Amino acid sequence: MELIDLRSDTVTKPTQEMRDVIARAEVGDDVYGEDPTVNKLEAESARILGKEAGLFLPSGTMGNIAAILTHCERGSEIILGNRAHTFLSEVGGIAALGGIQTHVLPNQNDGTLRIDDIRSAIRMEDIHDPQTQLITLENTHNECGGVVLSLEYTREVGEIAQNNELKLHLDGARVFNAAAALDIQPAELVEPADSVMFCLSKGLCAPVGSVLCGRKDFIKRARKTRKMLGGGMRQAGLIAAAGLYALEHHLPLLKNDHLRTDALAQGLSDVDGLIFENPSSNMIYLNLSDDMKLNAIEAAAKLKELGILVGIWGERQFRLVVHFWITDQDIEQVTKAFKQLISDS
Repeated sequence: MELIDLRSDTVTKPTQEMRDVIARAEVGDDVYGEDPTVNKLEAESARILGKEAGLFLPSGTMGNIAAILTHCERGSEIILGNRAHTFLSEVGGIAALGGIQTHVLPNQNDGTLRIDDIRSAIRMEDIHDPQTQLITLENTHNECGGVVLSLEYTREVGEIAQNNELKLHLDGARVFNAAAALDIQPAELVEPADSVMFCLSKGLCAPVGSVLCGRKDFIKRARKTRKMLGGGMRQAGLIAAAGLYALEHHLPLLKNDHLRTDALAQGLSDVDGLIFENPSSNMIYLNLSDDMKLNAIEAAAKLKELGILVGIWGERQFRLVVHFWITDQDIEQVTKAFKQLISDS
């Protein structure tokens, strides 16, 4: 039985067309700046996001850490949310590798940080205090349910950063999903950010890689940070070719993932025992009601028997992520599986 995998959009595999461009890719030594395919990917990424330059990295985690280490000095402090990927899921890299302190603020359910909280968190000039150097946001915000931060909010935070001589970094692993949900150009959405990282290996369906974009001088310094982190790659055009293909062919298809996510939410809305908010992008965080006897682990095991893989995010919570390889027929099958799960419980 072929499984319908909703655990994450990281499970996407390259298409045959993408594999073909990988096989034909022109390559060189990227550390020497001589891989033409990597250079093209970096330039195209920067163009799409309205930034001066780009830097190809193996992962989004390395992209975020490289950005923060490049922006900040040892002993400085950054402002970020308590549900941010950088805070929760990057192995404390900025502290372990950069000696950077985090000033953690509560993320609201819509993924934002309160504006007054941000202003209050900025350190005044004091010999006793670490220096605030950076604010980081995440869009879409994974742990808050794949919610989308608005352009207006991003601009407001950008103005705070600028007025206080701080930098703003955007963890945009799924920023193209955010732009698609808002129906605006990605460059407009990320314009307030001094740096932005996006992933190629999630909804865009490339096998590996992320790109960090920003000003030319920043990217020049980040390139050295990447080397220090072990991210200097050689004939990386083989994987960069997949990223180029994804930007051209898969980026326009992200709206389809959102439409299918809406259809799945609609199909599950009348299933007793399931509690969730309407999705903002390609994710549904779904909770089992208290009267359900099954917990998430037990329910996930039964769903697997029905051909469905879901991500377990708590004792009674799943994450369902719709991606490139999920079809309309899959959505119908998932809905039927959940209904059977509830009727059998």
